[in-house]
Amino acid sequence: MKPHIAIQDYTYTLPEERIADVPLENRDASKLLVYNRGKIEHSQFTSLPDYLPVNTLLFFNNTKVIPARIYFQKETGATIEVFLLQPAQPSSILAETMQTTRSCQWYCTIGNLKRWKDQHKLSKNFEGGVVTAELINREQGLVEFCWSPANLSFAEIISKVGITPLPPYIKRDANQDDVTRYQTVYSHHEGAVAAPTAGLHFTDAVLEALHVKGIKKDFLTLHVSAGTFQPVKTENAREHSMHQEQVMVNLQNIENLLQDDSTIVAVGTTSMRTLESLYWFGVKLVYDARATFLIDQEDAYRNYPNLPDKKEALMAVKNYMKENKLSRLIGHTSIYILPGYTFRVCRGLITNFHLPGSTLMLLVAAFVGEDWKKIYQEALDNNYRFLSFGDSSLLIP
Repeated sequence: MKPHIAIQDYTYTLPEERIADVPLENRDASKLLVYNRGKIEHSQFTSLPDYLPVNTLLFFNNTKVIPARIYFQKETGATIEVFLLQPAQPSSILAETMQTTRSCQWYCTIGNLKRWKDQHKLSKNFEGGVVTAELINREQGLVEFCWSPANLSFAEIISKVGITPLPPYIKRDANQDDVTRYQTVYSHHEGAVAAPTAGLHFTDAVLEALHVKGIKKDFLTLHVSAGTFQPVKTENAREHSMHQEQVMVNLQNIENLLQDDSTIVAVGTTSMRTLESLYWFGVKLVYDARATFLIDQEDAYRNYPNLPDKKEALMAVKNYMKENKLSRLIGHTSIYILPGYTFRVCRGLITNFHLPGSTLMLLVAAFVGEDWKKIYQEALDNNYRFLSFGDSSLLIP
């Protein structure tokens, strides 16, 4: 029997007008709510460097949002929406499939599926070429894409025919501005279908101010999946099925995490989930040197005897990479951070304000405890903008 965590205890009333449908003209003009050991202060995001401990090491998620929504029109006029979720062929590794040429297969969600018959190819023209889609497995939503010119990469193809996948709570069509604004300025590795929104506030000027202040930074990758918007529908939050996401870290990330004097601050819940997952991968390696980097939603709640500390767990990851001559580590995580979770790596979090009763809301509540209610009430009382294009917070429990 899983301990009962009532999802209704992690909901609040979010007026629709408080949801930010569009970004501010300037990324770093957003408000910043600072929660530091129980005290709350209101500021502007440009002042973030002033509120970080001097020994902070910031971890950013440098995933890049892909134009994952593609509309095909049948000869009858019916529109079929194909939304890319995760690659299947030629590789399940996003970076590899994005660079493949000629053809590839993806698991997708499909709008108007009943109008798409088996063996019927859909096509979409673009300047100088065409891409076709064929339904390979209806139940699994498996779609094969083929295109010409065949020498173009899949990344190039979807940049020509795809649309920026705005979150479902933004009730407008994506426009050209969203191509850049629903993307961090430091995005690099293509593969996310949702932005790591805590990073949307950062500008080159803020990054430079962090450098001047002596704040260290590092970059890792978690390709945000559409599952991040999946609502918790079970009354007991522990019974929710957590989505899986692909992560990528390098040896330098591990070296930096092993610096004992650093206060690790995650830029966004995705960075936090990656960092905490790394610890649990290390735990698995301590007990089984053949363990794979696959963290399920129960790993953080298993009864391990004599849990290793952060340094021992991360040293196990470092040794694993060296023994296997790996400079880069690719894995998957569906870690589920709930109230009662003990954080092993992160000591601070920069994040936006999240949907009531969501897995992200549960994560924030796990990090700051019951003070999440005070934080969110302060944000509501002071006209903060909520969700992806909304304002920001710095949380230091």
